[in-house]
Amino acid sequence: MQSENPTAAILLIGDEILSGRTRDLNAHHLAGVLTSVGIDLREIRVVADDHQVIVAALRALDRHLGGAWDMVFSSGGIGPTHDDITADAVADAYGASLEINAEARRMMEERWARLGTEITESRLRMARIPVGATLIENAESAAPGFSIGGLHVMAGVPSVFRSMVDALLPRLTRGRPVVSDSIRVERPESEVADGLREIAVAHPRLSLGSYPFREEDRFGTNLVIRGLDAQEVAQARGALIRRLGL
Repeated sequence: MQSENPTAAILLIGDEILSGRTRDLNAHHLAGVLTSVGIDLREIRVVADDHQVIVAALRALDRHLGGAWDMVFSSGGIGPTHDDITADAVADAYGASLEINAEARRMMEERWARLGTEITESRLRMARIPVGATLIENAESAAPGFSIGGLHVMAGVPSVFRSMVDALLPRLTRGRPVVSDSIRVERPESEVADGLREIAVAHPRLSLGSYPFREEDRFGTNLVIRGLDAQEVAQARGALIRRLGL
């Protein structure tokens, strides 16, 4: 699918995802949000809690660092424990110093005061922000994320991640939302492949995909047409229906 929309990648950080201990929910949520506002998600990458690996991934992904995409969204590694090293790796990648951010500390201490929570050195780790970064508010638990270059750094806890996405969304450069339509065909994928290919060639600006399914002893295929022009999507759908004799 041809598009001039902004491009994006998601970087998931955490040994617990790679080990299978934790099932990621954040990339799925964010992918839907980005699609709805016309930001083309092009890559999802998962890396371990390793400083140099995170730095290398950021440099490969963020166009501001010579990478591939306009914006990058990271999830994980900004909590209070020793293995929460995302902020350190980000500071290294962007050549920024890392220090306690006064506004971040204020927001967290106000919440802790209301809850009667003790201020500790470990909790204050969550206020360590690269100098020059912009905070991403967190209505769920106060500890903020931050944006620097083309990167938006957010928490791994799904409820907190969603809160940060909601706060960040108004700041993002948007494009044209993708229009999607689908056709359910009670035939195996192999029987619709030729027709799908012909329509795809005739409409190079669209993305056409086939997704087989099985229900009891029956095989079928969901055909999905995606593009930025609703009229062309409708035209391709009609042509595909005619080609397949539906």
